[in-house]
Amino acid sequence: MNCSLLITSLAIFCLVPVSAIDFVHEVSPILKKHCADCHMGDKHKGGFAMNTREELMRENDDGLVLALGNSKDSLMMHLILSEDEDERMPPKGDGLNEKEIATIAAWINAGAPWEPGFTFKKKTYEPPLRLNRPVLPAAQNGRTHPLDRIIDAHLTKNRATAPITIEEASFARRVHLDIVGLLPDPTALQSYLADADPAKREKLVAKLLENQQDYASHWMSFWNDLLRNDYVGTGYIDGGRSQISAWLYQSLFDNKPYNRFASELIAPDQSSAGFANGIKWRGEVSAGQTVPIQYAQSVGQTFLGINLKCASCHDSFTDQWKLTDSYGLAAAFSADKIEIARCDKPTGKIAEPYWLYPELGKIDPSQPPAVRLKQVAELTTMPANGRFSRTVVNRLWHRLMGRGIVHPVDAMDSEPWNATLLDYLAIYLVDNQYDLKKVIAHICSSQAYQSKTETLLVDEESKWKYAGPRAKRMTAEQFVDAIWRITGTAPPQTDFAPPLPSNQSSAARASWIWINDGVQSPAGETIGLKKTIELATLPQAVRAVITCDNQFILHINGKEVARSDNWMVPQVLDLMPHLRTGANEIFVLAKNAGEAPNGAGFYFQAHMQQAEKTALLGSDDSWIAAVAPSGTVAADATWQPAVKVPNQNTWNQNEAVMQGAHTQMMQVESLRVRAALMKSDLLMRSLGRPNREQIVSSRPNDLTTLEAMDLNNGNILASMLERGSDAVIKRFGTDPSALVDGLYVQALSRLPSAEEKQISLEVLGATTTPASVQDFLWSLFMLPEFQLIR
Repeated sequence: MNCSLLITSLAIFCLVPVSAIDFVHEVSPILKKHCADCHMGDKHKGGFAMNTREELMRENDDGLVLALGNSKDSLMMHLILSEDEDERMPPKGDGLNEKEIATIAAWINAGAPWEPGFTFKKKTYEPPLRLNRPVLPAAQNGRTHPLDRIIDAHLTKNRATAPITIEEASFARRVHLDIVGLLPDPTALQSYLADADPAKREKLVAKLLENQQDYASHWMSFWNDLLRNDYVGTGYIDGGRSQISAWLYQSLFDNKPYNRFASELIAPDQSSAGFANGIKWRGEVSAGQTVPIQYAQSVGQTFLGINLKCASCHDSFTDQWKLTDSYGLAAAFSADKIEIARCDKPTGKIAEPYWLYPELGKIDPSQPPAVRLKQVAELTTMPANGRFSRTVVNRLWHRLMGRGIVHPVDAMDSEPWNATLLDYLAIYLVDNQYDLKKVIAHICSSQAYQSKTETLLVDEESKWKYAGPRAKRMTAEQFVDAIWRITGTAPPQTDFAPPLPSNQSSAARASWIWINDGVQSPAGETIGLKKTIELATLPQAVRAVITCDNQFILHINGKEVARSDNWMVPQVLDLMPHLRTGANEIFVLAKNAGEAPNGAGFYFQAHMQQAEKTALLGSDDSWIAAVAPSGTVAADATWQPAVKVPNQNTWNQNEAVMQGAHTQMMQVESLRVRAALMKSDLLMRSLGRPNREQIVSSRPNDLTTLEAMDLNNGNILASMLERGSDAVIKRFGTDPSALVDGLYVQALSRLPSAEEKQISLEVLGATTTPASVQDFLWSLFMLPEFQLIR
């Protein structure tokens, strides 16, 4: 080895900062220049290829080709610097110069960063733009569902067998978590298991999809990730970013057709403009992060599954997209002319509004931005654009089956493992007027979805072949929702209050009441209002909305629960901690205010959830009332039926009050405070919930060190378990055996095995205490079976 060359090279290494290594611009040209003739494309001289990073990471008899972080121990550097003519690489020519050697060494020392999706091998697959209606293969073994016919033909071709069908309880758990994001209620689960109807799986899927509120709340997470929407974060305070939360929730609740859903985001009005406008970053930003360029990137990634981020800086090195493509779509959005910048340097050229697939149509550059955006929306969502429909059904398949037909899901230029399956689902979406729920139902009703999950290997990605659905980790929101429901520790209300559905009127379910007609009550009049309810068993959840013009104090079973003197801010209350089996007395001390007779009224609405049913309890003339002149109701006071206050619109038409009441009643209506509607906390972030400053199409499926630490001793989870242990004992009693059985069914949708039961009873101890229940809950929630959807 030439020592002077080595010394010179090592000296140069020090001049190349590790953080400054740019694979695309600095490293790949060197590798292509010196290695392509022998080891790239279809050339594998000596049995060695280096088209991808994975190929370069191989180990052979002479050591690691790349010893990450240690260039001196990397076989690549040894071969580059060797003076042995039979060993040196490249074998011909002068080899690498000193600067090139230093760059490769610094690149290895930096961990060999690689452009995602980059390969030196020439791309041979070009996805068709338009959809091709496939001919379905013949059914095998009585499996007539179209998806099963396609997959069975695929398995037969690959000499593989279809996985077995999962049993009923596992199916119920899987489909509940996939469609509404919640564990099945134990009572409803038992009813489902006892049902002898052979079509009960399809009926369960339909029932879950009909649950508009839980469906919308669950899928908010999916779309918030994909549309870069959140409730707090960068830009929301200074006006550089706006929420689309209300629009999104209502769209999911109404199951808005997907072509219209996308059109309203691409060519938005004020309620949905937050997606198109992206984030207006404070201070100076690169040319690739301006609002118009963000628009191009967001539309391309979300609706077409393509990456325009690389092509926002330069012509892409990984696919066909050019710098002019990104800027052309950005120019369609922008009201001002945009100068094209390459690698953040102005080129002096002005971008022309341009559509990515001109064979489908063109954008008229002479039109104003609003018209151009409508043209973009029409071109994106038109049935002829197979990219649009393929992308969303691929996302749904990935969400339900654990892996995309095209994988990763944002690489829709890649070849699918089954093009027939992808086209069939895309055409099914179009044929059904872009109804996403119908696609979900179609997938969930197939034997493919209802099959046992595949067994994963460590290196399965490089050798992956379809073998059934893949087990999925609960999302952060699903995990938190499950614990909230089991432990009864959900917050009293959400951070985001969903809009009241247009087809519901909560105000009609309760009335404003008083001791008289309440129209002209004396100033300072104080009355008592009372209602007794009988509970054979405790409900799973009870939420209430309460307000009074002007003041109230609420007691339940003799204990003060809440008070307020601001009738314009209705309160949302969790009543579960205050209820008991048997008779429960609700007593309200209500007071009018003012200096002269004026209108008075009390409003109360509670929803009690038991299994799949909701019982409504509202203020009406079944309540009884009595005067309380001294602030208390005398023992010998005369109780009389409360009176519904005439002209309910006196309050209902007060927009400031009732709009607040309606949105809060919407939360009561669902009885479930959902993590998807809450601001992210440290636990949810460690569990993989993103900050949504970038579009996220799939979350990590691997356990991280941070997550392991947070699950092991994080304050948020520990606090929930500590608070929830009392609620669990209250619900299941102190019998350890009953408690174990009940919690296993609620958490895992099955009873414990004999061995599990014994271990669980040992954890609980002879005497059930809040501390032992806390330990048992933690051990149950840490089971992979709890955290996986399989």
